[in-house]
Amino acid sequence: MMLHLRICLLNARPYACKRSLSRPFWPSERRLYAKQTSPNHRQKYSNRNQVNRKPWIYPVSLLLLAGAGTFAYHNSKSFRYAVLAGLRCSRVAEACILGVIDYKITFFKTYGSQEEQFAAYSDCHKRSASRVLRSLLANGGIFIKLGQHLGSLIVLPKEWTTTMRPLQDQCEPSTYEAVDAMFRSDMRQSIDELFVEFDRKPVGVASLAQVHVARLRETGEKVAVKLQHPHLAEFADVDMEMVEVSLGWIKYWFPEFELTWLGEEMRINLPKEMDFVHEASNATITAREFEHVKTSLYIPKVITANKRVLIMEYIQGGRVDDLEYLAEKNIDRNKVAIELSRIFNRMVFINGWFHADPHPGNLLIRPADLRSESPYNFEVVLLDHGQYFNLDDELRVNYSKFWLSLMAPGSPSVNADRRKYAKLVGNIGPDLYPVFEAAMTGRAAMEGTWEERPSDSAPSFKRASGMMTVSPQSEEEMEAIRTAVVNQEGLLVSVFDVLRRVPRRVLMVLKLNDLTRSLDHSLATTHSNIRIFLVTAKFCLQSVWRSDQERLIDAMRSRGLLSFGLLLEYFKCWWRYERGYTALVFTETWLDSEANVYKLRDWLYGLRRQGFKGAHKAAAGLNIL
Repeated sequence: MMLHLRICLLNARPYACKRSLSRPFWPSERRLYAKQTSPNHRQKYSNRNQVNRKPWIYPVSLLLLAGAGTFAYHNSKSFRYAVLAGLRCSRVAEACILGVIDYKITFFKTYGSQEEQFAAYSDCHKRSASRVLRSLLANGGIFIKLGQHLGSLIVLPKEWTTTMRPLQDQCEPSTYEAVDAMFRSDMRQSIDELFVEFDRKPVGVASLAQVHVARLRETGEKVAVKLQHPHLAEFADVDMEMVEVSLGWIKYWFPEFELTWLGEEMRINLPKEMDFVHEASNATITAREFEHVKTSLYIPKVITANKRVLIMEYIQGGRVDDLEYLAEKNIDRNKVAIELSRIFNRMVFINGWFHADPHPGNLLIRPADLRSESPYNFEVVLLDHGQYFNLDDELRVNYSKFWLSLMAPGSPSVNADRRKYAKLVGNIGPDLYPVFEAAMTGRAAMEGTWEERPSDSAPSFKRASGMMTVSPQSEEEMEAIRTAVVNQEGLLVSVFDVLRRVPRRVLMVLKLNDLTRSLDHSLATTHSNIRIFLVTAKFCLQSVWRSDQERLIDAMRSRGLLSFGLLLEYFKCWWRYERGYTALVFTETWLDSEANVYKLRDWLYGLRRQGFKGAHKAAAGLNIL
């Protein structure tokens, strides 16, 4: 019994100590006693005590685990993908979820005044957009592309679009060693073997690729070499999964803030943008579409196209909105704005095949040489043909009719047509129509857009009845547009609803509308603010007339050429087109004459201030002292 007590004290086994010392062992206790007194048991507890007396075991274990993790990261693709996926997903998810919570709290609060409420909503937009921007920049690659898509959605609050704008030019270039290794792998020869000159510093860096200037060894021709970022293909699938998962979480927890369509759209289109053979094919199709059109559009010729390497003609030029460059080359900025509108409107309303990534970085302008077929003294060079969309004939014609209804003077029948075609074009019902109209026109709602209530306060600016009667955009109207989404939670949710409902092709067309409007503004044109809408109206009329022609001619083939009803309808459609087109031409002539008068006024002002040099600068839209 004393031996048993000694063992209990040595091993600190409560059960063995608490048993009655007056009764014999039960069979199970005998087995426990035998185990506790065995040499192996004493050795086990001895080792445990030794470990406790060696604290260096734990840091060494952590170092070994870290080393194993580092080895696995660099040598196991699946492990590396899992780590990167978790890290990138956590960044975006954290920014998005914190932003949505911020919105909920901000809109739930009550404020002492309307000005305080407006300021709080605007600050909330800025905070949320900044969080997302930081996470996208940290992730890079495809996430930069996601941010560019967000920045191009003009129905989002201005705080969002302006915050995302730096993503257009804040992309990190890949190292020369990395692109050289990729070039060897894809082209089966080194950069030095193919080019006699190669500028290692890229002239442009985008989210998916970077461009270098080089000179071919064989012909000596100066070329632009577009190289995809080498790491992009490796992590593209992981990044896309993370984008979709992050947006899916947001939809699950906050259904009203749905942006899953954006992930679906990127899943479809990013593989096309990452295939430079596809980009070369798009450039060829676009050049063919404009082959028999009198235009200033120029598409650089493709020399070699590989999945990740694209070699094309090098173009020397300036940005289309660079007023100093235009003044130096004696290029009329008014004509540039009108020609840009013609090019993109022809793509949408006539060809049904349009460039879907339009921004000033993808447009160059250069003086036209003697071989050029441009009707002006300049050429507009369109770059980056990775993303195009097509419009089927029905959508294209309905979109044309929608624009014509927006330009017509307001009336009950016209307002009904606007809502009718908004449903056909954008799947937009009456409740969301005002938001959709503002996105289409870039202006505050026109007469009859909102269902006015007696309690509504009258706007401080006069609403137009149609796009042809809009006055120059006042500061009051611009402020109304800026604060429309900022001020109302319900309207913000409506914006997300519009984005979810509208077909992706229509959203891309809205980007084109925004491009032509913003370029007309940045070029400081002297013509009327409705001048570029006249170009749109002319192409809309052509689109509708061509559709009517095809429909009526097909009917005549089946019913006979002598069908009086069809002939009468054909004549009505033709007359409607000719009358509308002629009226637009006269209006254009009048507005262009006014623009020349304003330009002459600026020329005379510059002449008085700085002589002929000042006159030239003032007429070109440049400020003079």
